[in-house]
Amino acid sequence: MNDLTGGREAVQGADGKYRCIWPGSDPLYLAYHDTEWGVPEYDSRTLWEKLMLDGFQAGLSWITILRKRDAFRAGFAGFEPEKVARFGEADVQRLLADAGIVRHRGKIEGTIRNARAYLEISEKQPFTDFLWKHLDGRVIQNTFRTHEGVPAETAVSKAISKELKAAGFTFCGPTIVYAVMQACGMVNDHLTGCFRWQECAALARDTRPAA
Repeated sequence: MNDLTGGREAVQGADGKYRCIWPGSDPLYLAYHDTEWGVPEYDSRTLWEKLMLDGFQAGLSWITILRKRDAFRAGFAGFEPEKVARFGEADVQRLLADAGIVRHRGKIEGTIRNARAYLEISEKQPFTDFLWKHLDGRVIQNTFRTHEGVPAETAVSKAISKELKAAGFTFCGPTIVYAVMQACGMVNDHLTGCFRWQECAALARDTRPAA
């Protein structure tokens, strides 16, 4: 779907490249935009990690989580679900005392539950298949010209959220799921004027028209 209503289009950076407006001029954010966001991800553990981090983002900005990502990885055993699933109250207390992460008991305990839910799903199918099946394994190539045209959630993110919740996941509402879909390249939501739109489109194994 093309957005033709006007609004904030891709902006030119100091290096002359046009980008989505959201990373601003923060070097860390720019690097994330230029190298990670929108790249199709098919690794189960990596997809789970991103879902967990986006769960921690709820109510906060992504740059806050990005700056704490290394501390999160250290605190949560590299986001290895098999290890996190074995965390107990001592680990919860350890994480609540860790100033390097977002110290929210509900989100910490939710991540532990989500690790256990991940393992249950993995006994039946790879987590990557659990998510990508909703797109028939194909990236949705959107063609938004302005930031205002990009949705916060979609019918697909609602369907994935519903299935995740049924499987025992928490902090996985449709908006969080759609953020994961964007970050992991399940949808290409770089603006068409952004230099990364074409680059990410070329990385997809298969594509499907915008919904």
